[in-house]
Order: sequence, then C-alpha cells, then structure tokens
Amino acid sequence: MTSRERFIAALERRPITGHVPHFELVFYLTQEAIGKVHPLHRCFAQWAQMSENERLLQREDIADCYLEIARRYRHDAIFFHPFIDAPEAELYRLLETLRLRGGDDYFVMVHGDATFSIPDGEHMMEFVEQAYLHPEALKDEAQRLVDAQLARAAKMQGYGLLDGYALCADYCFNSGPFLPPDLFAELVTPYLAALTTGLREMGYYVIKHSDGNIMPILDQLASTGPHALHSLAPQGGVDLAEVKRRVGDQLCLIGNVHCGALSSGSPAEITEATRYALQHGMPGGGYIFSTSNCIYTGMPLKNYERMWQIWRKEGIYPARTRQEASL
Repeated sequence: MTSRERFIAALERRPITGHVPHFELVFYLTQEAIGKVHPLHRCFAQWAQMSENERLLQREDIADCYLEIARRYRHDAIFFHPFIDAPEAELYRLLETLRLRGGDDYFVMVHGDATFSIPDGEHMMEFVEQAYLHPEALKDEAQRLVDAQLARAAKMQGYGLLDGYALCADYCFNSGPFLPPDLFAELVTPYLAALTTGLREMGYYVIKHSDGNIMPILDQLASTGPHALHSLAPQGGVDLAEVKRRVGDQLCLIGNVHCGALSSGSPAEITEATRYALQHGMPGGGYIFSTSNCIYTGMPLKNYERMWQIWRKEGIYPARTRQEASL
C-alpha cells in the first residue's frame, strides 16, 4: 500500500498491517530538519511581479519542502497551506506541482472549514450579542459561508488534485467550547453537518480539527459525519481512551501526543505521552498517529524525533493470519 492508501484505510477504519499511519497538521521545523524555511514563513510580497518562470521555480521549491518532510518522517498525508491568499487558479497550480513531483504517494488536503470558530478579542462581544439577540441573522450567515465553501470545493473537484479537506475552525478553549453546547447545536452543528455531507458527496474525505476541550460537544461533532477527528488535545483534558470508547466505532481518531510535553517535557514525559497515544489509539484500527496540535515553531526538533522514533519502533500492527484476513 502507498502512504495515501494507508491513510485512507485508516480514515475508513479498515484493518491495516505495519505502521499505524502518521502525519502532522503542520510541520514548521523545516529549517532545522531539511535546511529550508517553511513556505508559510517566507515573504512572497513580490509574487505578482515575478515572471511565470520565477513563480514556477518557487512552486517547485515549495512542493519539494512538503515532500522532503513527508519522506524524511514517513508522513502519509500532506496538509498543504497556500502561502498567499491564492486565487483558485494559483491554488490549482500549486497543488498540480505538488502532485507532479510527488505523484499519488501521499494523501493531499487543504483547509476548508466555513463554520464559526472562536472569535478574536476584537469581535468576541459582537458575536455573543448576535448569538443571543439576532441568532437568525447568524444562521443566515453560517449558511452563506457553507454554500460558498461547497461551491469552491466543487470547482476544485474537477481538477482531481485533492483527496480531502481539513476543517480547522477551533471551537474550544482548554476549559471547554466557546459556545454552550445548546447554542453550539443551533449555530454550528447543523452547518458543520451540511458542509461535511456536501464534501463527502463530492468524494472528499473530511477531517475535523479543533483544539481544546471538545468533550462537552464530542457527540455533536461525531454526529456531523466526518471521517476523522483531530487533535484530541490532552492540554484540554481530552483523554484518547475515553474518546475511543465513546466514538471510536463511528470515525477515525487522529492525535494526541501532548504538545506541552514535546515543547518542554522531559524525555520520560515524551515517552509516556507517545506510548499512551499508541496504546489507546491503535486497538481496533481507525487511528492515525500525530501530536495534539502540530510541530510548531520553538518546539525542539529532537523532541519530535524522540516521539517519532518510538512510533517507528512500537507503532506497528501485526500481520493478520489468513483466517483473520478472510473475515
């Protein structure tokens, strides 16, 4: 199986042998790992002034950056982040370059959420006021956002370059959801369900991401029908074993090695967090190994690589017997 096929098998909760699939939502430590600045940290202010040949060289270097990390750390998927506010045509060229240089070896996704996430400080009070005083206006806006995203996804569908979408609206603080569960059920859940259903009907795989303590809305998230849920943050009190027990038969789980341990924990704490994720995520399949957020700037590369070495040695499903394979 290719990396892409293994990733899809996990999303579909089909049994696999060999290593449990692995990827990271973002891997910012490209400078430390392969000597290249991450595309999101580069300045492309002159993009419009570049010749087409210059842009071609940039696209190839960007694609190679993603591919080198995937090959070095045996990631099974690539979450591609447009480095500029790319129009559809430019996003197509970027993804086409990634596919031309990487083939179909990797599952490729982009961000595609259109639901309400935690408002920033400047807009928090305005959103709360609307939620309680003018909920119908917010619902109309939510539907417009979903419809627009589905229209964009339909256009991308014709290119055949994407396997799926990562829906990266964050809903939760470490203390819990930014909306009470009953209000979340009105303003977010129906629109997340409509977005997910629409994407799935187009043939896309859907991964729903949210940081923080998702436990009060876990059942709502599962009910919207994504293929997988990421990142199951232990920083927010999310226990992978409990999530597996409650919804592991409905969707794939992705996570959840404690990013705090990877940032500043001891080797023993990193080892414990890594093994906990593997031991509670792997049984029964439907699991993809990753951190509880991403490999962000400032995280020591050696800590990620300690986690990765444990996965390489211990994150392995045994080969199935002929009898098991026939069931």
